[in-house]
Amino acid sequence: MSAPDGTRVALVTGGTRGIGAAIAQRLRADGFAVATLARSGADVNADVSDEDAVRAAFAHVRERLGPVLVLVNNAGVARDGLAIRMPHEDWRAVLDTNLTGAFTCTRLALDDMLPARWGRIVNVSSVVAERANPGQANYVAAKAGLLGLTRTVAREMGRKGITCNAVTPGVIDTDMTAGLNGDLKAAVPAGRVGRPEEVAAAVGFLCSDEAEYVNGATLAVDGGLGA
Repeated sequence: MSAPDGTRVALVTGGTRGIGAAIAQRLRADGFAVATLARSGADVNADVSDEDAVRAAFAHVRERLGPVLVLVNNAGVARDGLAIRMPHEDWRAVLDTNLTGAFTCTRLALDDMLPARWGRIVNVSSVVAERANPGQANYVAAKAGLLGLTRTVAREMGRKGITCNAVTPGVIDTDMTAGLNGDLKAAVPAGRVGRPEEVAAAVGFLCSDEAEYVNGATLAVDGGLGA
C-alpha cells in the first residue's frame, strides 16, 4: 500500500513554510512521496480545523498518491494573550487547529495505516508543552494535549506496526518566532536559536524504519531550553 512508484506516502500539515517546509523537504530526500497540506499554497489546501475539508484532502491524496502511511501533524497557530483577557474565540481557534486538527488527521491516517500494518505519526508539539509560558494558555494547552494524544495513540497502536511520537521544538528560526524578545533566545543553553532543518532531522528519524522501536516518545529539539 504505497504510491504508484512504490514509495510510501507522507502527509505534512502546515507544510508550506518554516518547520513544516523543512520536514517536507527532508522526507522527500528520504524517499517518501510527500503531500503538503495547508490553508493555501500547499499540494492540498485545507484548514485542519474543518473536518469535512480534511476528509476531502485525504481523499485527494489517496487518489493521487495512495494511502497515507506517514503523518506529520505540524499545522499550528498562535493567538497570545493573558488568560484573564483571552476571548473564547482565540482559545477555540488555537485548540481547534493545534490539537483537534491533529486528532482529525490522525484518525483518518489510521484508516490507511491499519490495513498496511505499518505507519508513522509524528506530532510537532513545543517546548512550552512542559513548562509555563505566560500569555499562551491556549497554545500551551494545545501543545500539552498533543503529548497526551501521542502517548495514547502509541499505546493503542503499538501492536499494529504503527508508532506515534512527538518532537518539542524550542526557539526555532521561523516566522512565528521572529518577534520574540532577546531574553528568551538568550536563555537557550546552546547559545543560539535552532534551524528548521534540525527539527526536520529528528522527524525524519522518527519516520524511518530504524525508529521501529521508538513509540510514545517525546524528542526535544530545543538546545537544552527545556532541560
